[in-house]
Amino acid sequence: MSAEEARLCLLLHSAPGIDDNLLARMLLSCGSPRELAAAGTSRWRELGLPPGTAQELAQTLRGDRRSFDIDGQLAMLTRVGAQVVPITDSRYPPLLQAIHDPPPLLYVRGDIAALSQPQLAVVGSRKASPAGLRAAGELAAQAVRAGLHITSGLALGIDGAAHRGALAAGGRSIAVVATGIEQAYPRRHRGLAAELEGAGCLVSEFPPGIPPRQYNFPRRNRIISGLALGVLVVEAALPSGSLITARTAVEQGREVCALPWSIYHGGGAGCLYLIRDGAKMVQTIGDVLEELGPMFALQRELLPARDVPQPEVAGLSGSQQRMLGLVGYESVTVDELVRSSAAPAAQVMADLAFLEIRGVVARTNGGFIRT
Repeated sequence: MSAEEARLCLLLHSAPGIDDNLLARMLLSCGSPRELAAAGTSRWRELGLPPGTAQELAQTLRGDRRSFDIDGQLAMLTRVGAQVVPITDSRYPPLLQAIHDPPPLLYVRGDIAALSQPQLAVVGSRKASPAGLRAAGELAAQAVRAGLHITSGLALGIDGAAHRGALAAGGRSIAVVATGIEQAYPRRHRGLAAELEGAGCLVSEFPPGIPPRQYNFPRRNRIISGLALGVLVVEAALPSGSLITARTAVEQGREVCALPWSIYHGGGAGCLYLIRDGAKMVQTIGDVLEELGPMFALQRELLPARDVPQPEVAGLSGSQQRMLGLVGYESVTVDELVRSSAAPAAQVMADLAFLEIRGVVARTNGGFIRT
């Protein structure tokens, strides 16, 4: 898209009195941003614009009315190498176009073609447990090996682990951001955003210059689910933004999967809620692919079998190996380990300290967990 066309898109997006749903309908009716701009006030009124709003649109396109710094926005797009993809563009992802409220314009950094490839959305808590982070990374990597791209929201916690798992497996990942495309939020994920731009893309429905605003994050979740064949909720509390993504996925006719967690793990209560209400309970990526459909059936051989025992860790004594076997992916207290191992408390603490140094267990609030 030329700078002139990008400028036209920014002008249309800045026009007062035209919300995104109406702009999308107008673009689809006219066929392109250029044809919409050339249609004139009579045609715009036929498409649903009140007379006053039609006149304001004409003034905006002539440059007589400026509610945004269009030159500044265009400079931001140029600086980061972002492109504008209107809903009428052949590169606009078909699955997203099919939802009931698709964005009229997408702002994209990276490979636009990645948006139209089969995707699995992986979402969850920003304050995830070590087990949740590990599950997100491993499941994302396995999904990549099964032929899926990974879509998430670039947030801390599960989102970041899913993106990194996809990249570590040599796959592609899409980050849907809730700010202008020239930004990377949170700032701690600027490096990750740069990696995703090179191995996938970043996408936003918001024009350049839009800062992080709390109410924009739930809104962008419909894009995360709308791009994907299904949504995997790895770990989510109640309430949770991930449940918003799951709800929009159901409304869009997408599959929803969730990991089962102990009833004593509050961070997983949202997943249990989803499973109770009909989400697919999954333990391996094979369960996810089964829910997504037969298109992935031939790739099941890439997946690990269920109930594979944990390999022994070299260099552990007998008591340390037994202690490691008693620490699972749910937090367990020292008292519980003393009871289950029938070992003296001092021995249990010594074994746990050694295992923590080796990096195979980690402390959590009130206990220990396998890493």
